[in-house]
Amino acid sequence: MSRIAVLIPCYNEALSIPVVIRDFQAALPEARIYVYDNNSTDDTWAAAHTANAVVRRQELQGKGHVIRRMFADVEADIYVLVDGDATYDAADAPAMIRRLRDEQLDMVVGSRISDELEAYRRGHRFGNWLLTELTGHIFGRTFTDMLSGYRVFSRRFVKSYPAHASGFEVETELTVHALEQQMPVAEHPTRYVSRMQGSQSKLSTWLDGGRILWTIVKLTKNGKPLAFFSAGAAACAALSFGLAIPLFRTFLETGLVPRFPTAVLCAALALLAGGLLVCGLILDTVTLGRRERKHLTYLAYAPPRSSEEVR
Repeated sequence: MSRIAVLIPCYNEALSIPVVIRDFQAALPEARIYVYDNNSTDDTWAAAHTANAVVRRQELQGKGHVIRRMFADVEADIYVLVDGDATYDAADAPAMIRRLRDEQLDMVVGSRISDELEAYRRGHRFGNWLLTELTGHIFGRTFTDMLSGYRVFSRRFVKSYPAHASGFEVETELTVHALEQQMPVAEHPTRYVSRMQGSQSKLSTWLDGGRILWTIVKLTKNGKPLAFFSAGAAACAALSFGLAIPLFRTFLETGLVPRFPTAVLCAALALLAGGLLVCGLILDTVTLGRRERKHLTYLAYAPPRSSEEVR
């Protein structure tokens, strides 16, 4: 029988965490539920412990740090990751797990469906769409809800995930890991509701949105260095060429180069373009080796067993 672990990262969720634990105990009675408390200043620890979850601490602040610790510590065959704010529907977990098994997937993302304006504000919807489209344009096939906090993973996804993110940008990193490794993934619609009254979101729209955007830039540099540095090289080369046209025209007409500093700048930009292109070519070779090593780690683990095999 497959071991199922429900992973719940928590920070100041004393009000909602008992509800989340209770709902997942009812939806997945065979699963073991782990709550990782991230320096909460309320009674999250006591509330989770009273609800009969396995409760542990992670002192490094940030959701990314918590997920890294969870993935390292917990041994299971299937992992369900969900936020501790009681906004996701635990009743969808069995269907998501069944889909992971039957379709031999490595990740199923719970794409949020909500009619409640307070649950999923327009600004957050637009930001999610914009960042999802940007990631899809850079890394290829993508999702409609890249930033969902409700996901089901195979063991080989969890144990091959490099885990560099520290905060809410972790969902972006999880998505890009799957896309880079061309893993079989899917989305499953899930109901999304408002937070419980008295519970407050820890998400800062602009700050965390900026961090996610910066994460996409860093992942592009690390994952697609040739494209990243080639873009810089093309910009420098275009600027150099544009500045050089009047100089060449003047030189052909008079035989003189009156704007010598501009000529030096053009030469420097051309050299910088060449240097950026060489960096991209070298780092692209290094990245290929890193990607191959991650894929070998991924292949070291067996895929999830189908529902028929589990029976």
